[in-house]
Amino acid sequence: MRILLVEDSRALSDTLLERFRAEGHAIDLEVDGAEADALLSHATFDVVILDINLPSMSGYEVLRAMRARGDRTPVLALTARSEIDDRIAGLDTGADDYMVKPCDFREISARCRALVRRRSGEASNVFVHGDFEFDRGARRASTKGVDLELRQREVQVLELFLSNLGRMLTKEEVADRIYSFDEAPSLNAVEQTMTRLRKKLDGSPLTIRTIRGLGYIATIRDE
Repeated sequence: MRILLVEDSRALSDTLLERFRAEGHAIDLEVDGAEADALLSHATFDVVILDINLPSMSGYEVLRAMRARGDRTPVLALTARSEIDDRIAGLDTGADDYMVKPCDFREISARCRALVRRRSGEASNVFVHGDFEFDRGARRASTKGVDLELRQREVQVLELFLSNLGRMLTKEEVADRIYSFDEAPSLNAVEQTMTRLRKKLDGSPLTIRTIRGLGYIATIRDE
């Protein structure tokens, strides 16, 4: 997942950044509502974790601006406000889910996965086709019961293409979705990751083809 965390609590943001990166996700941080709104107006994320009490613009205002632009990115709202009226206000403003602090990281991660699944129309964390299986929660893929032993970056790419089967993605799009802003990736690094992943997928029903001069497209054949 490519995640934007909008949170001005240093202790909480440091913990979430560390945990999500340890899981192999690309995550960026904004601590100011107005700066988050400016970033969201031109950058694409899989999910936004949004605090409600923020400097400059509240989380509610950021949400309203997103939805007014037609931005349908799933949003998980985090707040210290536990009253039912606050939860209703958050959901009615455009949040897809709502959690009250303090909350367990495992639940935050699980809810983010659920939001991303829901957006792509998938009901389960486990993608199965023939003898190929990918578990988003465990972040493991296997063919014929044999673990493919994917690196974290390869898992990110695989997850991206499984959510975009049949859709062409440019190298730039792939880079934007698997690297955070402070990682400064090269397109050559994307090519190297693609080469390793395709080699490991050899013999599985999933194929990622290069469209010369354009990008990549993933297809899955019927068994």
